[in-house]
Amino acid sequence: MKERIFTLLVFSLICISAVPGQVPIGVSIQMLKAEDARRYDTSLEKLLSDTNPVVRKRAALAAGRIGDERAITNLVPLLEKDASDDVRAMAAFALGEIESVKGADAILDALGRPKNSPTNAGGSAPSSAVRARLVEAAGKIAAANSKDEKAKALGEAILRVLTNEEGKTDSKVVCLGLTAALRARPAGADEVVRKFLAYTDPDIVGDALNTLTRLRAKNANRDARDLLATSVYGVVRANAARVLGAAEDKDAAGVLLKAAVSDNDLRVRVSAIRALGGLKGAGAGDKLLDRGEALYKQLATDASALRPGMPAAKPVQYRGERNELLEIATTLGRLFEGTKDEMAVSFMTRLRGLTRAEAPEVEIAFARIAPKKYVDSFEPTSAWKSLSAQYQGLAELAKLDAMKEPDAKLKARLIFVQEIAMRFTPSDPKDTVARARPDLVRSFAAFKSENTSNIFRPLLESEPDVFVRAAIAETLGEQPASKENLDELNTAFSKSLLIDKEYDDAQLAILDALYKLDKKESVGTLLIALSAPDYLVRKKAFELLDDKDLQKDLPGIPTSLENARTKEKDKVLPYAPAFGTKLGQVLNADADYRRALSRKNGTVKAVLSTEKGTFTIDLMPEDAPLTVDNFIKLARADYFNGVEVHRVVPNFVMQDGDPHGDGNGGPGWSIRCEINMLPYERGVVGMALSGKDTGGSQWFVTHSPQPHLDGGYTVFGKVNETGMKVVDSIVRGDKIISVRVLETNSQRRVPSK
Repeated sequence: MKERIFTLLVFSLICISAVPGQVPIGVSIQMLKAEDARRYDTSLEKLLSDTNPVVRKRAALAAGRIGDERAITNLVPLLEKDASDDVRAMAAFALGEIESVKGADAILDALGRPKNSPTNAGGSAPSSAVRARLVEAAGKIAAANSKDEKAKALGEAILRVLTNEEGKTDSKVVCLGLTAALRARPAGADEVVRKFLAYTDPDIVGDALNTLTRLRAKNANRDARDLLATSVYGVVRANAARVLGAAEDKDAAGVLLKAAVSDNDLRVRVSAIRALGGLKGAGAGDKLLDRGEALYKQLATDASALRPGMPAAKPVQYRGERNELLEIATTLGRLFEGTKDEMAVSFMTRLRGLTRAEAPEVEIAFARIAPKKYVDSFEPTSAWKSLSAQYQGLAELAKLDAMKEPDAKLKARLIFVQEIAMRFTPSDPKDTVARARPDLVRSFAAFKSENTSNIFRPLLESEPDVFVRAAIAETLGEQPASKENLDELNTAFSKSLLIDKEYDDAQLAILDALYKLDKKESVGTLLIALSAPDYLVRKKAFELLDDKDLQKDLPGIPTSLENARTKEKDKVLPYAPAFGTKLGQVLNADADYRRALSRKNGTVKAVLSTEKGTFTIDLMPEDAPLTVDNFIKLARADYFNGVEVHRVVPNFVMQDGDPHGDGNGGPGWSIRCEINMLPYERGVVGMALSGKDTGGSQWFVTHSPQPHLDGGYTVFGKVNETGMKVVDSIVRGDKIISVRVLETNSQRRVPSK
């Protein structure tokens, strides 16, 4: 009887696992584990040839996320022969994510085939969906291998695809092709891309303008001027302004100025304001200053508009005017640079008063316009944000010609010497002034003093703050390769391994500095780094030691690397409590994977209450299960509550999730990227990174489409247009009051093993 029950149970499980269109939960967990560990093995290899096309597709995505070149051998047959278009498209996407030139031939072969002819492997010609992902992959591989001869061939293939699409309506192929062109930068791309400005589809026109901006093309100025003046689409007008700014088109001063002061879309105004910054002598300064004064008067009636966190004098819904005002300040700094213009100086003086000298944009602009007056206005303070902003302002003087403002430049250096002596004295570890010290280090280094090494080298050993040590290591990496600097960096790395348990910034910066100063002398520490508990530190060591020139001089390096790989040091290893750190380790158990996979798109939302209102993120667990799970875990632990928005770049992103407040903070662990095919449209929520697999708690929302982010940052949510009105109004310093997760049970069945 027991045997019969067992047989029926096995049969029922097999039947459930064969449900078309679904990946069995056991297989899904297996692939999540492989991604989490960055492990490509025979188990995943077998799944690439599974009889279920949905499994093959998901396995191809896993292979791309892991990024192991060995997967190319198995992905190419899927691209060439698989009967499922979805699988072939995912195979192309995965090859692009791996970014290896070893996948170039397969991409070139597929792109080179006529659309209506069979492939040389006997399959059908690439469909529209497959061609879109092929051209996307071509751009990624070309960008990652720009010096390889295959990069040129890939670039030419991208232009052929775009040329063949002229006059057609396949927006996906065109849009991904346009982004591929900005990545590969093939010769002649500007003229091919310009032709798409004549399209009526705003997505295509917007992406074409974005590509022309990043190519710094000058052949589309007339088209861009017309689009800025006449298009009914805000994104098109904003990107047209960006093109004109990148091209430094002085003939566009009039249309840009009109957009800067009167367009009804904030994204267009800020793009036009930025564009005007490159048009010195175009007569825009005075009128832009008038616009700034008008905004200043509008906001000065309620100090809370310029001082986030202060109680509002009256309930007002701000539409991002503070962001616009800071953009104006930046541009005025360029237009009035070195003029000492009294009206501009008066404006900056009043503006920095209302911002409490905490806005780097204002400090830098003031320093550019009137260097001496700015230096004389420096005020030591215990407010770290003000110190940080003023340090950045003083650093602008390092860019001055030696003959210009010599007294101001000398005084700025003296201020830095005094600040270093004052700010690096032993202090309470909880003293927030330490947050300004990285900017103090980098700003003083900009003056290229002969004493830089002597000043900072002793501090590297005694400094308790990990981010300050990272800044010092970066600075020493730009100094002469003295024995003293090398010895201190080597010692500092060993110390960092012992004491830095929540952040790896110092370890990574030290390895880079050692390698820059003396490759051979860095080898000893790099070999030690191969055994670090943090995968990201080991990965850095693998990358630096994989230097063919270095291996010629030290032939034992390949053996050391192979030994490390045998011990799986190139993988993300399971969490080991003995190390005392959670950095760069697999923290998830089967229960975590199962929980993450149980959620479906549309079943979980995050409601964020802010000082500007409430908006909702529709989370996307099917596309990024572990990223969503990490966000939910942090939200339910009240991690985001009370955290200030530390970064706002109008017409780009609003970024939050850093309890440190300066862009450096995180939860004390890192999560792996879950790159997917979702595009970065307006309102998309992504994970902020400082490199692959460095996500933790920082996330961002895009103000407008950002196609160059596609396939590089994990998309895990979306804010609708109603919520984006709140996001658009948020300024740096506003707080996330609370995050509430709303989760409903999915009605969709999850198949068993």
